[in-house]
Amino acid sequence: MNSLKVANAQGFWGDDNDAPARLVAQAQVDVLTLDYLAEVSMSILAKQKSRDPSLGYARDFLDVLKSLVPFLKAGGKLVTNAGGLNPRACADAATKLLTDAGLTGLKFGIVTGDDVLPEMKRECESNPQTKRFSHIESNAPIAGVFPKLVTANAYIGAAPIVECLKQGAQIVVGGRIADPSLVVAPAMAHFGWSSTDWDNIAGATIAGHLIECGTQSVGGISSHWMEIDHHNIGFPIVEVASDGSCIVTKPAGTGGEVTERTVKEQLLYEIGDPGNYLSPDATVSFLTLNVKQEDNNRVRVSGATGSPMTRFFKVSATYAAGFRAAGMLTIVGRDAVKKARAAADVVLKKLQRDGMMPARHLVECLGSGDAACGLGGIREDLFETVLRISVADDRKPVVDYFSKQMIPLVTSGPQGTTGYAEGRPNVREAFAYWPCLIERECVNLSAEVITV
Repeated sequence: MNSLKVANAQGFWGDDNDAPARLVAQAQVDVLTLDYLAEVSMSILAKQKSRDPSLGYARDFLDVLKSLVPFLKAGGKLVTNAGGLNPRACADAATKLLTDAGLTGLKFGIVTGDDVLPEMKRECESNPQTKRFSHIESNAPIAGVFPKLVTANAYIGAAPIVECLKQGAQIVVGGRIADPSLVVAPAMAHFGWSSTDWDNIAGATIAGHLIECGTQSVGGISSHWMEIDHHNIGFPIVEVASDGSCIVTKPAGTGGEVTERTVKEQLLYEIGDPGNYLSPDATVSFLTLNVKQEDNNRVRVSGATGSPMTRFFKVSATYAAGFRAAGMLTIVGRDAVKKARAAADVVLKKLQRDGMMPARHLVECLGSGDAACGLGGIREDLFETVLRISVADDRKPVVDYFSKQMIPLVTSGPQGTTGYAEGRPNVREAFAYWPCLIERECVNLSAEVITV
């Protein structure tokens, strides 16, 4: 069978909304994927859903979907995790949009079941000393954060998406679908792979990993970004073959580049053990990969080795972690860094004096080396610097009190203080990440296909 051309035009929620329509106008693709979710995204969506039960999904998706109506009318397929915490509501809004746009008769797949918060709550309430759901890295028990849990979603794999595609779905929307699985599923459905074709699935997982972060495999945030055409960097396309190997490319006439260098940089991005990359669909070894430049902006990636996945899904859980605020002022003139640090000391000593010292605080003189934790050395001889003070605490009054203490420096701080047009720092809710595992059999996934 012919290769399957899969493109990704959203690397995260907040990426370029015009990119998907631009990409499908620039290149012929069979399937377009849109990856919206990161760990912090789920907390933001939870906050929105708490205010309005009809929300909880990436609403930017609706604007993007409207721009893709011509692509869909031409038979293109779309797979996305834009459903976030509420795939059903996302599907309802999307199908209404499509109907209003005159696109009827289209089959729409909805994947649900990744929300495992109810299961985690049942376990923690019945067994407060449970060892399940311990923090993956620290092995700390979940008991300490259980009362504060806000979201808990399993990183689910390709299986329910494949089921939707086999039933003829042209669009599939789900929740916390793992990034590479957005590509694995269309490949499995297209080539008819079984769920145990480990090497093929491993290859498609590699393909998905290569395009999941949008323009990164085309030179975005590359170590040589300044040396490439960084205007209008193209979004990536993978041409997946029946054996799981792929060619990475991009639309003609776009910026960036697809070279062995850019591909290898993305291959190494966020993978942990390269011989034991764990995905919901397979365990993948990168150690057998062959990366070869075949032509201009065309790199072949082959040789992935796959083996069975673990008996667990990884869970992305978030919990309420109090409140935070960060304020900035610019200090200009001789001894700018010394003055900025003295100004920060004024603020912190006042907080301490008034019994309002936050549990955590950080002082940075941006430009002096603080943003890189001093890795490049600290400079004290700057003529200007940006003073940034960040605080966090479970007690909102403490953070509120801090937010009122920076602006007085405009007249009581060092000469050359400016950059205060934004006023007092905003106080925001803080969320923290809790990665853990859940047994696959405890995750009840559902795949439903409706006709618009």
